[in-house]
Amino acid sequence: MINKLKSELLNFGLKFISLDEKIVRMFLETKPTNINEIVILPAIKIVMKKIVQKLQEKRVYGRVYNGLLNGVRVSVIRSLVGCPNCAITVECLKRCKTKTIIRVDFCGGIEGSKDVNVGDVLVPKLSYCDDGTSPQYIRAHTELLTQLKSISNPITKFQNLITGNHTVFISKPNEQLANLLLNEGQTMFPNRVKNVDFWTTDALFCESFDFINALKTLNVQGIDMESSILFLLGSLYNLKTASILSVSDLPGHPQYDMLHSNELHPDMENGIDNAIKILIKALPRIKSDLT
Repeated sequence: MINKLKSELLNFGLKFISLDEKIVRMFLETKPTNINEIVILPAIKIVMKKIVQKLQEKRVYGRVYNGLLNGVRVSVIRSLVGCPNCAITVECLKRCKTKTIIRVDFCGGIEGSKDVNVGDVLVPKLSYCDDGTSPQYIRAHTELLTQLKSISNPITKFQNLITGNHTVFISKPNEQLANLLLNEGQTMFPNRVKNVDFWTTDALFCESFDFINALKTLNVQGIDMESSILFLLGSLYNLKTASILSVSDLPGHPQYDMLHSNELHPDMENGIDNAIKILIKALPRIKSDLT
């Protein structure tokens, strides 16, 4: 009886809000009007905490932290890890007044790369969509097939591909936004900020030597778990998106592979601090040029 009464009261309340507002309230625990035009999107707790600590005039609305960074009003929302979580967050943001989404977090590098080291800050110029979420959006929005380039999965050069993405599509960030972050970063930290190709995967614990060798054939230098769907949905929903990521480890490296070694590189935390500094410094330009 009590559950039935609760359900009836909830359904009565839902009559007074739109479907879009219901979705935002369901996942972000606030109303759409509480989310700003510029959204910063970390995935893990430590990065979220670092950014929130820098907010001035902080206000909390459910899962959304609002405030000022370098005089620019932003919302900070933790997407959680992986493309499904990121996609849900972007689906909410497209139903708000958000125009620009910047992902800032950690990423992996590639062992053996001469150009990328732990602590470097990477701005992806593209991401290969080897996740499970992007193909579902491409299936649902077939117009993307004519807009996106694709390749055959390079893992087939090293092993039989029993399942997974035989065709891997390529998504790209907003070029102007990515260049603003890159130029600001290279001014602040010369030789430590790089523009590279990324590979996005769902399976953190499946980064085998065959997998790493396959990425090397494409000159991929960064690996993450969210950028592909962020860029894809940015293009689909006319949102300006980009990522600025700090290298936490080098999969395949004998000493600094996070999954196979207990040793952390001394530059690991410096890298994410630098990525956040770059983003904050670039925010006034991002606001004036892109919103």
